Amino acid sequence: MKRIAVVHDWLVTYAGAERVLEQILRCYPEADLFSLVDFLPEGGRGFILDKPVTTSFVQGLPFARKKYRAYLPFMPLAVEQFDLSGYDLVISSSHAVAKGVLTGPDQLHLCMCYSPIRYAWDLQHQYLRESGLDRGLKGWMAKALLHYIRLWDTRTANGVDGFIAISGYIARRIRKAYRRESTVLYPPVDVADFPLRREKEDFYVTASRMVPYKKVDLIVEAFSSMPDKRLVVIGDGPDLAKVRAKAGPNVELLGFASADVLRDHLQRARAFVFAAEEDFGIAPLEAQACGTPVIACGRCGAWAWCRMRLPACSLPSRAWPLWWRRCSASSGMGLPSRRRPAGTMPCASHRSAFGRSLWLSWSGSG
Repeated sequence: MKRIAVVHDWLVTYAGAERVLEQILRCYPEADLFSLVDFLPEGGRGFILDKPVTTSFVQGLPFARKKYRAYLPFMPLAVEQFDLSGYDLVISSSHAVAKGVLTGPDQLHLCMCYSPIRYAWDLQHQYLRESGLDRGLKGWMAKALLHYIRLWDTRTANGVDGFIAISGYIARRIRKAYRRESTVLYPPVDVADFPLRREKEDFYVTASRMVPYKKVDLIVEAFSSMPDKRLVVIGDGPDLAKVRAKAGPNVELLGFASADVLRDHLQRARAFVFAAEEDFGIAPLEAQACGTPVIACGRCGAWAWCRMRLPACSLPSRAWPLWWRRCSASSGMGLPSRRRPAGTMPCASHRSAFGRSLWLSWSGSG
């Protein structure tokens, strides 16, 4: 019987990458699971099938529960300490360092790549600027570290036998960073859990982790300049205080919300607002499954569903505030008009293109 190992960057929450990890483990329930850290609560371990997790030495470092990202300099070393020599198949679930595990010539290593390390490659300058590390001594130290990370990241790409990208956008980033081709497999979206609702209410919604590249602060800033437009923001994270400082009285911050609360808002909202240069974007597809249009940034994996003629539009993220002011006055949703037969909902009609069953059938486990 073949032995299988699944390696994930870190287990601290249930977000997009963890949804894919969940399906990988359902495909291979016999697999052993490895992660740099595991801080999942007891009641939140269902998506990993309540498996035991082999962690790295980062797990035991001071303040790792909340500051694990600060140990980035040690992560390449940490992931290389996992002894996977006894496994036939290694699947790395990677947006940071998981693909850097060491494997031998008789082992098959497949990488489910959500992105090459964002803050080390093309988004480095944005991350440093938004973190206040684009100048001074700390800035030079951060740049030197990211230079080392890029060298290591390039070297470890040679240890991957096959890359799987979550969108055409990520496939292009893999080609640019590693000079490797990849197979595109869209993340599984449980569209059946997001029923269609035709009646919409007079508010907009966005749902995201509060981290810099998601640009939630940009959305909030745009809506705060338009007090007649109501925005509901769902999500939590390190940028929450920054977002709250920009929120006007027409912006409601719900923080972390349950799946039921998220689904309810996605179903009722006039439109879902999405400003990130995202790898793919699961939440917008969940909104579309509900029949809710999406307003998205044009430089991201959003093109995977924009080009399918779904009711979404795109534009450069920095143009958002001006665009909103000009368009919202002439269009009820700030969306370009599109003729379609009465009674149809194009966003819901494409549900099957991204469903969980399609993902499982592709993997051979459906």
